[in-house]
Amino acid sequence: LCDSLAPTAPPFPPISAPPGLPPRHMDLVVHIVDALESPSQGGSPSTVLALVRALGVCSTPGCRAVLGEPPDIPQAPPELSPEQWQLLTELLRHNPAAPERGAVLAPDGSTVALGPVLAGIEVGLRRGSEGSWDPLPTLQPPVDPLYAVTIAEALGTSFLLARGGDGDQTTLGPGGCWDDVEDPQNYTLMSPPTPIPDAVANGAMDGMVLGAHLAREPTPLSELLRGYYGTGNGSETGRHPSSYRRRNFRVLVGPGRLEEEVMAMLEVLRDLPPTRELLEDVGVDEVAAVAHRASRAFTERYVECPDIMPRCMWGARPYWGTPSLLTLPLGSVYIHHTLEPSTPCRNFHACARAMRHMQRFHQDTRGWDDIGYSFVVGSDGYLYQGRGWHWVGAHTKGYNTKGFGVGYVGDFSATLPDPDTLALVRDELLPCAVRSGRILWNYTLHGHRQLGHTDCPGNALFQEIQTWPGFQ
Repeated sequence: LCDSLAPTAPPFPPISAPPGLPPRHMDLVVHIVDALESPSQGGSPSTVLALVRALGVCSTPGCRAVLGEPPDIPQAPPELSPEQWQLLTELLRHNPAAPERGAVLAPDGSTVALGPVLAGIEVGLRRGSEGSWDPLPTLQPPVDPLYAVTIAEALGTSFLLARGGDGDQTTLGPGGCWDDVEDPQNYTLMSPPTPIPDAVANGAMDGMVLGAHLAREPTPLSELLRGYYGTGNGSETGRHPSSYRRRNFRVLVGPGRLEEEVMAMLEVLRDLPPTRELLEDVGVDEVAAVAHRASRAFTERYVECPDIMPRCMWGARPYWGTPSLLTLPLGSVYIHHTLEPSTPCRNFHACARAMRHMQRFHQDTRGWDDIGYSFVVGSDGYLYQGRGWHWVGAHTKGYNTKGFGVGYVGDFSATLPDPDTLALVRDELLPCAVRSGRILWNYTLHGHRQLGHTDCPGNALFQEIQTWPGFQ
């Protein structure tokens, strides 16, 4: 939400897979894990995690202090084809200059860096299978290993290096887009890269959630990943569990915990090479300030704000002509339902198809320059960028320059969207837009029918939004 660009911003060079590699898709990663973990082949979760650490998934000082030094890189396992081995090596080799290189496309449409996911999984397995693994070390000051290997070290060091500047802008984000969601090979960021792009943040949250699950209930890795990401388990028709990552991370972390863990991790790094040099002139009060700023920025961006699928991810056509720009902040928000499609979309592919269908109808039949809505709300846990924050929409005749048009996919004349889908706008999008200066703090909320001759947004949804803050 907070990394929207001016419409003329250029894309950045793609993170390209070497020629001949399989697609960078989570389904393939799960298939590789399944092959390596198979007991019939002599594999186990420890086999998988030893391999991925040998390939470089845990190469930072703090991660090594928690999980130990990695084993030597083995030869290619016989269970994997040369192409699969090359892909795994490419995805897990640590590159601090481009941490998103280790990212894959998940079935829910999100992009996930594998490094923090797998590091969090190892911590969870070691906690949940006492006696089968070496015990996790006790560091001073005490830190939670699960936080340390997923987000605390990366967040603390990145904001420490960025102190004195605009930390949340130079340290967090951006998102990006794949060249082909069916055969993802190249991933292009939407603005200059930072130490923690969206893919790394997604991986950190997933690593926390999955690691905490494994600490409570040890589960085969392929089964865990298949269930969480919804790969090949029959959940392609519904919402994937991974789309709840922000909500589940928020519940797991709770208020104040992330800041405490970032601060503790920075104090641990004070005694480790090479981070000792980075912290030698930094006092305790400054460490506390960095931890506060880092945790606050991460929480605002990735926990309190919803995830918005950019146009390039749902396959948008170009805007016809030159868009007119809005002057922010705006004072109003207008709620719609799409009516057609009449059925809520519950997974990324269905919602992307709905977006393309609406854009074709608005351009080809109605003759508009683009899809009319500013944003569209799927029942898959995501918002979809229409004209976005900067372009004047075609959603509420006579009022398009005064507010944003937000449309729920479906016909909500008699029924309501799921509670989570309602909350996506009411509790996340609108407060986040106020904080980021896109809408005024005293904005007004209207149903489309209040401003035109229409039944939109449907009787049930219109009755619901009358209980929302800002409704007039």
